[in-house]
Amino acid sequence: MQSENRMFDDFVKMVNGFAGTMAGMGREAEGSAREKFREWIGGQDFVGRDEFEAVKAMAAAARDENEALRARIAALEAKGVSAAAAPKKAAKPKPGPGA
Repeated sequence: MQSENRMFDDFVKMVNGFAGTMAGMGREAEGSAREKFREWIGGQDFVGRDEFEAVKAMAAAARDENEALRARIAALEAKGVSAAAAPKKAAKPKPGPGA
């Protein structure tokens, strides 16, 4: 009985050692993966939330200004067309040599 019990104890110690080794390898792999991910994220050209919001506000302001300028151009073009058309209507053709 003594020999069977000792063999079982040795087997339990071996399994515990294997489990500890595997757990250590898992922690090491996880730490390595986290470090690689941090390096990858750090190398990317990501912007922070505050920078994103600032650029978003700038784009909205530019869009509003663009719409205002578009309306102003349309008004100026309408004035230009009516001003250009007015002299043509007022101008009478010169009588030709046979008139």
